[in-house]
Amino acid sequence: MDSIVVTGGRPLQGQIAIAGAKNAALALMPATLLSEEPLTLTNAPRLSDIKTMTALLQSLGVEVTSMQDGKVQVLSSHAMTSTTADYEIVRKMRASNLVLGPLLARHHQAVVSLPGGCAIGARPMDIHVTALEAMGAQIELREGYLHAKAPGGLKGARVPLRFASVGATENVLMAATLAKGTTVIENAAREPEIVDLAHCLRRMGAQIDGEGTSTITVQGVDRLGAATHPVVTDRIELGTYMLAPVFCGGEVECLGGRMELVASFAEKLDAAGVDVTQTDKGLKVRLRGDRPRAVDVVTEPFPGFPTDLQAQMMAMLCLAEGTSVLEERIFENRFMHAPELVRMGARIEVQGGQATVQGVDRLKGAPVMATDLRASVSLILAGLAAEGETVVNRVYHLDRGYEHVEDKLRGVGAQIARVSA
Repeated sequence: MDSIVVTGGRPLQGQIAIAGAKNAALALMPATLLSEEPLTLTNAPRLSDIKTMTALLQSLGVEVTSMQDGKVQVLSSHAMTSTTADYEIVRKMRASNLVLGPLLARHHQAVVSLPGGCAIGARPMDIHVTALEAMGAQIELREGYLHAKAPGGLKGARVPLRFASVGATENVLMAATLAKGTTVIENAAREPEIVDLAHCLRRMGAQIDGEGTSTITVQGVDRLGAATHPVVTDRIELGTYMLAPVFCGGEVECLGGRMELVASFAEKLDAAGVDVTQTDKGLKVRLRGDRPRAVDVVTEPFPGFPTDLQAQMMAMLCLAEGTSVLEERIFENRFMHAPELVRMGARIEVQGGQATVQGVDRLKGAPVMATDLRASVSLILAGLAAEGETVVNRVYHLDRGYEHVEDKLRGVGAQIARVSA
């Protein structure tokens, strides 16, 4: 099993290229199920989650061709052989449930395994099911599988979501493109990944209005066609690397970064004493003083502070002047990185969904264990600042959401390496 070894204390200088968004690509890939014609995705990230989604789609009979070292994915559903998403694949990644809406829309049936448990929260499927039932789907849970059918096809409907779920919004948005009549999604998620999916679907011929707002209106069409679509920049990878020079000094330019993708995050950085500047190529970041300042953080759906940047922000606040309070409102069990940061000398107290962080002058390298994807990278960032050597174990999580993290950080001056046990 691989580990990442970081020796801290080296300031960073240079540029880091930000990849296409994992969470966008995982919704864009199932969109191929809506059409017999090919969907070409450019700026695709090269991650293990993308391989898992590829395997799932191939199990349904989708042809997937990878080009340009994985940065271009060509998908074609013209010769599908199955509408069953098997547990052995779905259990590996919760985004696998995004095949449900497209399969129902085009094939009027689907059998999709329930995703397994998740280390950072249950993420129930009931919002997806209720929304699709409002569109005329008949869905039963039998032996761990959702057996869904829509005799005669889905029908446009008013679909109010009880929570602004990203996954449910994506499933309903895709399903609505081929439904008969008009669908209005209320309390829709507003994330950039939703906007990106809508742009792609529109390129395929869908009629969509309101993406990026809490009300999305979709007029169903008879069929969708071919399209080529560039995957939006990964705002979570962007935010992660924006933090890197805050830990150990220097200045880093994140290529492809745009302020509107990380506006609430950048506001918190500014309050913490970090300069973020938009350039022609991306976002340039540097710490104004010797240490960041304490700030309070509450995670919220977009455009609020992203839950997927909470772990990284906590690691930074371990070194801030003063006391910070972080409140996690999206997922339960998402402070599992806190005990590992404490092993490095951080002062953190966790009570339920709230963590209080008392900043310290320095962290010390230690062997630590990654518990999930974002926790993995938060420990690597902490290692950039720590005295001595930090060994981050169980980094198989890392490859789900960050491509070549050690190469990117080494490219701007970090002393970091991947080692195999």
